[in-house]
Amino acid sequence: MAEERHHTEHIPQWKKDEIENIKELIQSHKVFGMVGIEGILATKIQKIRRDLKDVAVLKVSRNTLTERALDQLGETIPEMNKYLDKQTALVFTNESPFKLYKLLEQTKTPSPIKGGAIAPADIIVQKGPTSFPPGPILGEFQSAGIPASIEAGKVAIKETKVVCKAGEAVPQKLATMLSKLEIYPLIIGLDLRAAYDEGTIYEPELLAVDESKYFSDIISAVQNAFNLSVNTAYPTSATIGTLLAKAYAESKNLGVNAVILEPGVMDALLAKAHIQMTSVASKAADKDENAVDEDLREVLGAAASAAAAAVSAPAAAEEEKKEEEPEEEEEDHAEEDGMAGLGALFG
Repeated sequence: MAEERHHTEHIPQWKKDEIENIKELIQSHKVFGMVGIEGILATKIQKIRRDLKDVAVLKVSRNTLTERALDQLGETIPEMNKYLDKQTALVFTNESPFKLYKLLEQTKTPSPIKGGAIAPADIIVQKGPTSFPPGPILGEFQSAGIPASIEAGKVAIKETKVVCKAGEAVPQKLATMLSKLEIYPLIIGLDLRAAYDEGTIYEPELLAVDESKYFSDIISAVQNAFNLSVNTAYPTSATIGTLLAKAYAESKNLGVNAVILEPGVMDALLAKAHIQMTSVASKAADKDENAVDEDLREVLGAAASAAAAAVSAPAAAEEEKKEEEPEEEEEDHAEEDGMAGLGALFG
């Protein structure tokens, strides 16, 4: 015990203050997380801190001091110590862990890669023109392993090529030329390792929610539930209108097909009877025009005129369209004209 007290007494005051500050930030916020800041310039960290100031507090401290603070708080909080690795920062917020993850993902931006760095994925240079005029840069591209040539007075990449595979070190010459081509293989930003929320630790795999798919799944579930409710005639506030409309349509169809003389179906019954009557009258008139009286013949004539107009309307429109098209001049040599016509059609 004396040894522990002696050790504590030699801790500088600034370290004690830092540990207390970390503990205070954890206790005053609903959620805190650990983020990796490897390879991020101090200027970018400052910018991220300013961007997050309205929703989160970003703090960079020594891992040893963070570990002491977590140990002193006890409960399940010290379990976050396993996420302390290399360069680590702490982030504190009152938002949910899911929103925190989304906010931190938005801090990530493409960044050039340095010579000697390991490629995180295959680095591909696409075929196509560049903005560089002919000159020594052509040789620089070629010496970096990028196939280039001169086309239309500019340097152009001759073919799409993987210039460095994932896991390989990027040569310095290649890194320089990638920057000139504005190819940025790295994605730099705050990398959330874990978030702590009221005793539960959330890792990125759980927090990375595809919102568009999630929303699509909800819509699909709602549609399926609606269809199930309608098809099983299960009344709810969302389906009662559809169920009533369906019941009305089915009852009306039943009334018409069963010839039930009710006010709600009389119009449909009369219309159906009229169609059946004109059909019988038309067949009778075809055999003997005296089989129908004059009034009925007028009805049949009007129906025939309406049917003819319906059939002739598309034909008239097509004929009018043809008249608007210019006529081709007739030429001799029928075979040559045929080939020219095909050329005009398939161009």
